Amino acid sequence: MKKGLITFVIIAAIVLGGFFWIKNVYNQMVVSDENVQAAWSQVENVYQRRADLIPNLVATVKGYAEHESSTLENVISARAKATQVTVDPANLTEEAIAKFNEAQGELSSALGRLLLIQENYPDLKANQQFMELQAQLEGTENRIATERMKYNEAAKYFNTGIRQFPDNIVASIFGFDKKAYFEAQAGAETAPKVEF
Repeated sequence: MKKGLITFVIIAAIVLGGFFWIKNVYNQMVVSDENVQAAWSQVENVYQRRADLIPNLVATVKGYAEHESSTLENVISARAKATQVTVDPANLTEEAIAKFNEAQGELSSALGRLLLIQENYPDLKANQQFMELQAQLEGTENRIATERMKYNEAAKYFNTGIRQFPDNIVASIFGFDKKAYFEAQAGAETAPKVEF
């Protein structure tokens, strides 16, 4: 009788220990996953802030540079495309982030061309509203870089956690998949050529 009770206590202790270990690992992965999703939401917030600044910037430029309509239309089109590309925070795959990043990159290029036309319009360069919008846009670009870095850090922490042994066993049982990183766009490793 004593031998059976001891065996039962040992088995119960092993089962309970295993349960609590799995519970703790699972809960830690859930917290990490939520951190990644929150970081992603912050990335989307700053991109939305940039998209919200664009109509005012376009309207300001339009008043001074009416024959730059193709540049303005490109910015409006790129903004529309960028705001249509969304990524489900629960599905942060490399393909989804690459598609999102590509649309945002097109918008960045179009904005760059828009900001360059100010050189041809001295009155636009001196316009207080344009200068304020440009400063806000520059600040937003810095925020984008910061939030992308924070997202990558959260994704790295999550990815490391689900790949470490023995936690990787729990991750595979409960379907925790690797989160994709933001990466530099193709050609970013080459410095731009400036000619005067």
